[in-house]
Amino acid sequence: MGSLHPESPARLQAIEDHLNATELGKRLHRLSVQPVSRALLERVHPPEFIDWLEESAPQRGYSYVDADVALNPHSIRAAYLAAGAMATATERVINGEFSNAFCAVRPPGHHAELAQAMGFCIFNNIAVAIEQALSHQGIERVAVLDFDVHHCNGTIDIFKERPEVLICSTFQHPFYPYRYFDIERPNIVNSPLPAGTTGDQFRRTVERDWLPALHGHQPQMIFVSAGFDAHRDDPLGQLLLDEADYRWVSELIVDAAARTAGKRVVATLEGGYHLKALAASVGEHLQALLAA
Repeated sequence: MGSLHPESPARLQAIEDHLNATELGKRLHRLSVQPVSRALLERVHPPEFIDWLEESAPQRGYSYVDADVALNPHSIRAAYLAAGAMATATERVINGEFSNAFCAVRPPGHHAELAQAMGFCIFNNIAVAIEQALSHQGIERVAVLDFDVHHCNGTIDIFKERPEVLICSTFQHPFYPYRYFDIERPNIVNSPLPAGTTGDQFRRTVERDWLPALHGHQPQMIFVSAGFDAHRDDPLGQLLLDEADYRWVSELIVDAAARTAGKRVVATLEGGYHLKALAASVGEHLQALLAA
């Protein structure tokens, strides 16, 4: 999205370098993916919105579809592939090939609303995965767990009237995107955190808010919006989590999935803009998934 934009290709390269420098790189099964189908994407976003995004992509240079979402000539294909990765991962987990999956993709997705690209997001990747899962007989209830420093306004906008989708989100408040933080729905659990919240305070909040909601909902599959910008070193947030906190919450998610969801977890990368902290935190998240 431009040479100075924090949502840069260096993010995925940092993760890849970390995996290759540790034993993690040898333990992962890597999947090739195809772009999401237009039919599945239209179950999440209106066709006229998708058309508008495609028509807005420039032949060269950049065009803006929101104040902080720039498109270059390759952005739409990247967005189709990011959503396609989530659809592929969901299908492979449901058919039993893998118990869980992590999608290291760009662009992220949880800020993309029904018909609005925003917050570095073009399509809502996790919403695509949810629709893919709910199309399967026997999967009637799912949960989204979001620990990004920013609130998942897009995911809530898409599923706010869908009781089969539980959404639990911790996020810094008041903070971007300033939307849906006070919505009241039985399937939405908002856990705002003030700037300066420590890892211990985050853990207590998750235990207090997420665990009862998961117990009541009994999800048959869990999706994770894995944003790592609540790390104490991240330049875009003011929460004080560290790698150990991400390992802890990831283990909590794996345990919850083992209780009701047949261990099925599909996670997707959202935020995280301090490259070293991002790579190390993703590594801890993957360690928890691999131990499931």
